[in-house]
Amino acid sequence: MADPAHNAQPSPVDGQTRRDFLLYATSAVGAVGTGIALWPFVHSMNPAADTLALSTTDVDISIIQPGQSVTVVWQGKPVFVRHRLPEEIDDAGKTAMADLRDPQKDTDRAQKPEWLVLIGVCTHLGCVPLGQKPADPKGEFNGWFCPCHGSHYDTSGRIRKGPAPTNLPVPPYKFTSDTAIRIG
Repeated sequence: MADPAHNAQPSPVDGQTRRDFLLYATSAVGAVGTGIALWPFVHSMNPAADTLALSTTDVDISIIQPGQSVTVVWQGKPVFVRHRLPEEIDDAGKTAMADLRDPQKDTDRAQKPEWLVLIGVCTHLGCVPLGQKPADPKGEFNGWFCPCHGSHYDTSGRIRKGPAPTNLPVPPYKFTSDTAIRIG
């Protein structure tokens, strides 16, 4: 005689449970497989190691004398660090906002009045303005001059004359001590 328990058909509840398990297991394997397949694509969008290495730049400002400027590189761009003289700070502070194409107060551009930190790329066509070296022409406003198309910037890096539409940008930076700045 046949065993009645052996010939029993699975109940609909048991079939749904197995089917649900197979559905969930297949979905999980598919999701993991998709993630593994997409990871190289997503990872390729991360910045390169050399870019990450330049995400911050530390500058020792103790060697920069008043009136002197240095150029450092941050994220592949030149950054101007100028130790401004009192007369440069006064000139920048006295400028009327109505005279500026891109109005910004000097106090909003420099965390400490004697130190000005700017990205040294002309906002017109991306040239590097002159004015970092003592012999460079500094333009009509004693700041920076871009000879490519004649943009003149003042001692706060604000556009005063020429085709550049905006001021030289101020990068994110902070003073890590009295003698050091971290850009980025």
